Amino acid sequence: MTNHIKVRALAGAWSIRAAGSVIAETHSALELIECDYDPVIYFPRDDIAMAFMDYTDKMSHCPHKGDARYFSIITKNGPIDNVAWSYETPKPDAEAIRYRVAFYSGKGIIIS
Repeated sequence: MTNHIKVRALAGAWSIRAAGSVIAETHSALELIECDYDPVIYFPRDDIAMAFMDYTDKMSHCPHKGDARYFSIITKNGPIDNVAWSYETPKPDAEAIRYRVAFYSGKGIIIS
C-alpha cells in the first residue's frame, strides 16, 4: 500500500444501526486510514442486509482509492439517502476494500 492508505483488520464485533434497526453485524471489519482523514470502517457485503440498500446516482472519485458508488438505506420511516459507499473497482492499493461498504455516522446511522 502507498503511504496514503493503510488498511487493518479490526478485532471484535462491529455493527451498523439505521433508524433503530440492525443493518450490519460483522467480525470481519476493516479500518481504512488515509492521510489526515478520520478512519473509516468497511463492512463485508455478506454481513450487511443488502435488501435494505439501494444504489443511488451519486458517485465520487478518490485519486488513491478510485470511484465510489453510493447507497441509500431504506427504513420504515423512508430512505436515508447517500449514507453508504463502496469501491467496486478500486485502485490496486485499495484492493482490500473491494465490494465492502462504509457508512457515514449520523443521520440516524450508528456505527458501533
